[in-house]
Amino acid sequence: MSSGRPGRAAIACALLLVYLIWGSIYLAIRLVIDEAPALGSMGARFLLASLLMAMFLVARGGWRRLRLTWRELVGTGFLGVLLLACGNGLTSVGQLHGVPSGVTALLVAMVPLWISIYRMVSGDRPHGLELAGVGLGLVGLAVLVLPTGGGQTGLPIIGVAVIVLSSLAWSFGSWIKPKIWLPQDVYVIATYQLLAAGVAMALASMASGEPPLDVDVGARAWGAFAYLVVFGSIVGFTAYTWLLQHAPLPLVATHTYVNPVVAVVLGAVVLSEPVTPALLAGGAVVFVSVVLVVSAQARPPRTSVDRSARPSEARDRSR
Repeated sequence: MSSGRPGRAAIACALLLVYLIWGSIYLAIRLVIDEAPALGSMGARFLLASLLMAMFLVARGGWRRLRLTWRELVGTGFLGVLLLACGNGLTSVGQLHGVPSGVTALLVAMVPLWISIYRMVSGDRPHGLELAGVGLGLVGLAVLVLPTGGGQTGLPIIGVAVIVLSSLAWSFGSWIKPKIWLPQDVYVIATYQLLAAGVAMALASMASGEPPLDVDVGARAWGAFAYLVVFGSIVGFTAYTWLLQHAPLPLVATHTYVNPVVAVVLGAVVLSEPVTPALLAGGAVVFVSVVLVVSAQARPPRTSVDRSARPSEARDRSR
């Protein structure tokens, strides 16, 4: 994509990539962890993506492009562990405990709500629309998680708790990001974040006693793994970063609405995951709550707030 003012077609193409790629990674994660250790496979995914991005950056700008100060190194490492290892990698653990990929996407979609809560706790005065969205989102979470009538037992609590924890970690990292020393180049940031997350998850895999990675897995798992490395961690992030620089933020934020829909449809079609009344009702409530929160954040704030911490920017994850 050119460095000049982009046309509508280029913006639409990048937006479509983010819609489809980030909506499909939950299915890809499920396909991988069905045959490979969750922490180890996701750690390997981040490490390989980091290596590929580093090679690209060196080819374009030499080794100097990867140089960081100690403060920048600590900052990128901290965010890599918080955003990717905790905020992204732990979703694989939640799915391993039986949470469907579509529900996982809905729980992750609540990131803007958690960021709003962090901002409120820090003294920010929210719009009434934002408060309504947060309250509605918590209701949607309850509808998704709690048992329903008719003999349905609801979702596995441990898996849901892990995914909510990962969403909270991602949200906190997104909220605190403007306060951390980071390099100017967003692609350098992503490279070191991926590296830190990969190392952290590899260590967590060994500490938890996971079996070592085995190359003897099926073609479907290998294909999903390659998809996560190339598209989830590199192409999707690059498209999103480009959009942040060239498209209106309310437009970019629409991926928060679309990704869960893509994930639910793919999970139902490919894995035959059930689309229950509770999923439809809870998903609709969560969808509306996220729309309310992001719409409120698009309005002028009541107090002077760092706009870089808005929920519409909460998902600049190098997946």
